[in-house]
Formats: sequence, structure tokens, C-alpha cells
Amino acid sequence: MSNRIILNETSYFGEGAIKEIVTEIKARGATKVMVATDPDLVKFKVINHVTDLLAAAKIPYAVYDHIKPNPTIQNVQEGVAFCKKEKADLIVAIGGGSSIDTSKAVGIIMTNPEFADVRSLEGVAPTKNKCLPIIAVSTTSGTAAEVTINYVITDVEKNRKFVCADPHDIPVVAVVDPQMSASMPKGLTAATGMDALVHAIEGYITKGAWEMTDMMHLKAIEIISKWLRKSVAGDMEARKEMALGQYIAGMGFSNVGLGIVHSMAHPLSAVYDIPHGKACAILLTAVLKFNATATGERYREVARAMGVAGVDKMSQPEYRQACLDVVQKLADDVGIPRHLSELGVQEKDLDFLAKSAMADACTPGNPRDVTHDQIVEIYKSIF
Repeated sequence: MSNRIILNETSYFGEGAIKEIVTEIKARGATKVMVATDPDLVKFKVINHVTDLLAAAKIPYAVYDHIKPNPTIQNVQEGVAFCKKEKADLIVAIGGGSSIDTSKAVGIIMTNPEFADVRSLEGVAPTKNKCLPIIAVSTTSGTAAEVTINYVITDVEKNRKFVCADPHDIPVVAVVDPQMSASMPKGLTAATGMDALVHAIEGYITKGAWEMTDMMHLKAIEIISKWLRKSVAGDMEARKEMALGQYIAGMGFSNVGLGIVHSMAHPLSAVYDIPHGKACAILLTAVLKFNATATGERYREVARAMGVAGVDKMSQPEYRQACLDVVQKLADDVGIPRHLSELGVQEKDLDFLAKSAMADACTPGNPRDVTHDQIVEIYKSIF
């Protein structure tokens, strides 16, 4: 069996990386740019760091800013209509996972119009053409959407989120400039940072994991566990490191998949509109406890990467518990709630949430096979 790795054509990192956007647009011969973002990034003038560069270079652009957290089918279809109206031939996606995921779906439908219903993109859709070129500019340190082939859309009518995975949707250029995440509030920094940790740990223990992605995931775990607390406190060096760590995690999990932390988090966001990162973070320790028996020695390496001393002298039960403890300590330190009830989740919905999780595209990658009833019990354990 062969292993596949898909990454961006080009990526830029560090302060001032956004200046390369103009060069990339001109090199691709684009005639008009659709800037896809959310209302808050417009309100707080975060997108101005990029649009000012476009204006100075006399590159025509139009801003689509109707993207909401946990973007919907309607968001995508409105984005497609906007892109057509403006005759844009390149998308600059500015934001976190919501803006970049929406842009991927828009870009795919622009070049594969037979998928205009959006729902038919769920799973691995048989698209024929690469999406409209996307330059993804990350403003959060967590989703890694700028380097993945995945995107997640909310189906409001069916009260569920669905995952799409398509090699044709990966942004041609990723821009990871810490200037763009400087204004992230504390809560968002914590939630997206924990999402990055979930990506790295789930990617490391998933059924599809192999040597190259192990290297990426373990390094990402090390960086995130070292810098997340300081990043939440507003330290700019830490935010720069987190931007790198979450990207490295994305390099890995995009190519091997995730597990039931994400499967269980997706319906929480769909039903209660809980931010994705926070939903993942609150589930992580409970799912790690469930998965422990199917992970061999991997929890020892997670604990080591997170700075736990003496793991080689520990028994398997000891290092597995040490892994759970150090993960939970980080979540506590950055203010992640421990109980679903604190987020407004209702116990009567757990059966529906579990059904949605079982149908999620991330579930088959979980290291331990899981049943509907087991997912209900995991939810109950942190209710």
C-alpha cells in the first residue's frame, strides 16, 4: 500500500509574508480577486493589511464578507453567486477555517458546477477540475485550513455538518503571517490552539498514521504544548510559533485523517453553534481515554513531546495516564470548560449527536472502532 502526501504549491511564513500575495496574484495572471472573509475581520480592519496591498498594486478586488462561523450551504452558494457576478478568477481567503473552508467549496463549484447543490461534495467527491486558485491567509493559529484538502460545511436543514475531502481544493498558496493573528482574542486563541493540538494528536494515533506524518505530528505537539499558554496571554513570539505548529499539524492530518474527537465535535457545532475548536478541546481527554487501548506506545510519545519527564521508566498504564493528565492540564490552563452542560448541550440530544458522529467522515480513522452507544457514553462522561 502506498502513502500519499498533498501540500500547497507554495507557502510563506513569518512577519511580512503577506507582501508576497501581490507577487503570487500577478504571477498567476489573475484579472480580479474575490476576497472571502468574515464581518469581524472587516469591522476590525484585519483584512486591510491585505486589501491595502492589493489597492497599492492596482489589483481589482471585491470583498465577500458574509461568512459565518460554522459556514453553511447558503454561505457557499451566495459566495458562488458573488464570485460569478464579480467575474473573479482568483480567491484570497482571509480568516480561520470558516473563511478558508467556504472558499474551497466556492472554488470547487466554480470549476465543477455540477456540484452546485454543495451536499454532493460530502466525503470524497469525484470532481474533475482543480478549484479556482486560492491564496489562503490564516488569521487563527489552529485550523490549518490553509494547508489541508478538507473542508466542513453545515447543512442547516438537516442539522448536521459534513466533511469534504478533495485534492482539487487545496490552496495553491498558504500565507502564515503572525501579523494577521495579532488581534485574536484570548478565548479564540485558546480554542483554535487546542484544535491544533487535537489535529496533531488525532493525526498521530489515527489508523492511517505513518512515519512521515508521525514526524510532523510529534513536532506539532511539541510546539503547541510549549507555546499555547503564552500565545493565549498575548505573547507575539508565541503566536508566531503557534502559527507554525498548527501548520505542521495540518501537513500531517490532511494526509492521514482524524478520529472521533472531530466526529463528535462536528454535531456539537451544527446543533448548538459551539465554536469548532472549543468543541474539540472539551472532548479531547475523554476520547483519548476511550482510545487508549488501541494506541500501543503512542501515548508515551505524546507525553514525551508535551514535556513529561521520565516516560521511559513508566509502565504502559502510567504513561497513558500521564498523557491524559498533561493534555487536560493544558486545556484547564487555557480556560477550556470541562462539561458539555456548560456550553448549553442538552442530554436529550445525545442520541442524535451520536448518530451524526457515527455518520461523520472522520469516524473510520479512529484508532479504536466505536459504536453508537459508546459515543453516547463518551458524551455522558463529560456532560
